[in-house]
Amino acid sequence: MSEEKKVPHEEEMPLHADKACEEWQHQAEDFKRKWYSVTAEYENYRKRTVSTRAQAYAEGRADVVKGLFPIADTLELALHSCADEKTRRGIEMVMKSFEKLLADEEIEVICPLGEEFDASKCEAVMAVDGERGDHSGTVKQVLRKGYEQKGKILRFAQVSVIK
Repeated sequence: MSEEKKVPHEEEMPLHADKACEEWQHQAEDFKRKWYSVTAEYENYRKRTVSTRAQAYAEGRADVVKGLFPIADTLELALHSCADEKTRRGIEMVMKSFEKLLADEEIEVICPLGEEFDASKCEAVMAVDGERGDHSGTVKQVLRKGYEQKGKILRFAQVSVIK
């Protein structure tokens, strides 16, 4: 005949087994809390690094485009002093390509001609006397265009302002 194992009743279980069970439950809850904490920390770290990487990439692209600003300035000067029509059209085509690049990168031109001087976007290089009807503090001439990307100034516009 087979012997049946007898399961002890609760009253018969040793007291130390209850304590051990409680301690294991406490440890399990502690490990679970730590696991949740580490998981949350890792998720925050992952989001932070993705954001940091994307920002660094965007800033790197902006730095490359910043290097093209002096070239665009030179092309504009060449366009204004060009007498040959074919050369003018060629320079205009290059300028349109540059403007498309700026639009693709969400870079806007700062050209405040005739507007009130704004120190957050412009650098006053000189002050000039105004003509009759001109208001003091108005931008009279843009000497060098400025550029901004998503509210961040990449290059301040250099302007002359009416005294």
